[in-house]
Amino acid sequence: MTTLDIPELALVVLVGVTGSGKSTFARRHFRPTQVLSSDAFRGLLADDENDQTVTKDAFEALHYIAGKRLRGGRLTVVDATNVQNHARAELVKLAREHDVLPVAIVLDTPEPTCWERTQDRPDRTFGREVVRRQHRDLRRSLGTLGREGFRKIHVVRPEQAESIELRYDKLFNDRRELTGPFDVIGDVHGCFAELLALLTELGYTVERDEHGRAVNAVHPAGRITLFVGDLVDRGPDSPAVLRLVMGMVAAGTALCVAGNHEAKLLKKLQGRNVQVRHGLAETLEQLERDPVDGLEPFLSGLISHYVLDEGRLVIAHAGLKEEYHGRASGRVRSFAMFGDTTGETDEYGLPVRYPWAQEYRGKAMVVYGHTPTVEPEWVNNTICLDTGCVFGGKLTALRYPERQLVTVPAVREHYAPARPLAPAAPVVSRALDLKSVTGRRHIETGHGTVTVRAEHSAAALEVMSRFAVDPGWLVWLPPTMAPASTSTIDGYLEHPAAALADYAAAGVGQVVCEEKHMGSRAVVLVGRSATAPSRFPDDGASGAIYTRTGRSFFGPELTERLLASVRSAIESAGLWDELGTDWLLLDCELLPWSAKADTLIQQYAAVGAAGRAVLPAALSVLSSAASRGLDVFAQQTRLAAGLSHVEAFTSAYRAYVRPTSGLDGVTLAPFAVLGPGFYDRDHGWHLSIADRLVAADPVTFTPTRRIVADPSSPTDVAAVTDWWLSLTESGGEGMVVKPYAGLTVAGERGLLQPGLKCRGREYLRIIYGPGYTAPAQLDRLRQRALGRKRGLALREHALGLAALAAVASDGPLWRVHELVFAILASESEPVDPRL
Repeated sequence: MTTLDIPELALVVLVGVTGSGKSTFARRHFRPTQVLSSDAFRGLLADDENDQTVTKDAFEALHYIAGKRLRGGRLTVVDATNVQNHARAELVKLAREHDVLPVAIVLDTPEPTCWERTQDRPDRTFGREVVRRQHRDLRRSLGTLGREGFRKIHVVRPEQAESIELRYDKLFNDRRELTGPFDVIGDVHGCFAELLALLTELGYTVERDEHGRAVNAVHPAGRITLFVGDLVDRGPDSPAVLRLVMGMVAAGTALCVAGNHEAKLLKKLQGRNVQVRHGLAETLEQLERDPVDGLEPFLSGLISHYVLDEGRLVIAHAGLKEEYHGRASGRVRSFAMFGDTTGETDEYGLPVRYPWAQEYRGKAMVVYGHTPTVEPEWVNNTICLDTGCVFGGKLTALRYPERQLVTVPAVREHYAPARPLAPAAPVVSRALDLKSVTGRRHIETGHGTVTVRAEHSAAALEVMSRFAVDPGWLVWLPPTMAPASTSTIDGYLEHPAAALADYAAAGVGQVVCEEKHMGSRAVVLVGRSATAPSRFPDDGASGAIYTRTGRSFFGPELTERLLASVRSAIESAGLWDELGTDWLLLDCELLPWSAKADTLIQQYAAVGAAGRAVLPAALSVLSSAASRGLDVFAQQTRLAAGLSHVEAFTSAYRAYVRPTSGLDGVTLAPFAVLGPGFYDRDHGWHLSIADRLVAADPVTFTPTRRIVADPSSPTDVAAVTDWWLSLTESGGEGMVVKPYAGLTVAGERGLLQPGLKCRGREYLRIIYGPGYTAPAQLDRLRQRALGRKRGLALREHALGLAALAAVASDGPLWRVHELVFAILASESEPVDPRL
């Protein structure tokens, strides 16, 4: 058995004469989708695999598809003769463009055998000279493949063909199987005392050799240390740092990537010509006094970056763009060690670096160092941990996945910096990134993928650009809410029994039924102080109060007045300190409905006024006709019922009208505290916080009545029904039934509906018309289809949860915008607005 080692991600180039067995080899060892055959592409273009007139176009198409596959990180095999240098050169170039390794597998079959096989194929009509010429080209190629750029070269003889086995090797940077937890440590630069102090702070036990030198550090919980490079130069004890890190790497308690200072030290140790500056002289002097065994092999083995935790974490010395993650090339290594420079130098003579992190959109967290700053700052799911320890700053570690920063101060300034440390990482623009919110998009939420159509994105952008608050405040929008299953109980379109049965069927053991307030859904984002929290726009506002479509409820003055009352109530309730935050996101209902929906209510009022004006007059006419002996009883009955329905309709909408002036008469009914990071608590916790706000300020806040029930218990169903009837028969709108465990409850098929609305019989007159309770009308309405509405509600809910998660993890603004705009875009779905 002969084993051929192939990288998991590579461009495999089959090289061999016509008839050498390349296609047979490809079919035997690779999946059909992995193999791109030049013959097949000729067939696609000319309906004839032997039509040489389309060869140029065929290879252009082959290279295009190969590039798409390599960009997607898929092994690709090119089945063509590839015996000429120019053909292979194009493929090596393609591999380099996509930062993958080119691999050559040569089928070295004797020319007579190739000719014999060719003669057996009736579709091959060329002469033997073609085979001889290809064979000569092949012989000349065998000695040049390495110089051409192929990283692995396998030559297969005919007698080996039947016993070949492929073995796929992971790239050195692929450590996805390591899931942590990790402690990522920034640039050490020879600061040994600070490194020991940081490891101790992180809970590691340092092990020493017989000479008392630190040679390993072990964490009792099995945590692994990740060093981002630049262990050496400038600091007082690079040999001690190297000895400790090398020991940890050898013991498996640490991984380390190459920094630019390690690369330069290695070149010097190899006798190559380098400029001895930027602290290298100090390191060489220290190594001469205190040699480190095995240093050169260790430095030679350092790789550019690691991909860890199933691809969720990437470490590289200077950072790494998403398209380079898990790739291997000189370009990738250069970026990982030096970053991307503009070609310019600043006033200190240092290179100006391109701010790649501001444009980063990858899912993986990228942790790096290289460019010292005073404080680390998250920028689009990336963070730089170089906090200038050697320059008198501090040594910083990031605990992963906890996202907790741990620092120790520098003992002193060991080396004067060429330029002052930056006050912070580059400030990310808070402007809306149009690429994140326009066009057709497929958005991964963590609960499935949601597709947003281009025309819906355009509609959302139109709404947002014309009417909405500053997008920097929009961290979440409420999803639409689906109704419970349609009731079959006589006289009712919606009924508690159906809502509870829906959750019982989904296996939910406990629900909370909350009073559905007669107001407008409101999102309240409030900061602890009168200035905006650091995450949000510095536009003079201290928060925002906005609708389901992101529009502000009030002008700036009234908004700030209401925010001040909310802020004060939170302070009085002791919630700022208890929750450990300087801002909160409240999901509320703003009462009364007429404070925002006055125009809509006027439309209802017009219907009611017309009915009350016309129907009594018509009944009066019919009464006169009856007094003259005409049989108008049926007409009188029908119109009297209509008048009764109109009066009920009028009573229903009037319940939503309450006089307000400015904020006088306006109140908030909170029912959830969503951010930062509280969205996954159960509804009991959320409502208890709401109760404390009501107690702190009963003028600004209104309580939410509720009842907790087992949806599969007949006794509880009866109790909920009685409670719901008392609410609705006294003029209330109805209730919302939610899984008590919270917003993130999932069933066998994924997320469950976060809430089902069950509206009162009289309230539904506003929705379906004054006379909807007539038996014929109800029978027709019971045919309403709920599937599209429920699907929309779940998609918007998934997007909302993802947005809240992004905010809780201090995710990039573009990611939040992508999700929130998708919620608004989803509102353009053609769904019956009455549901």
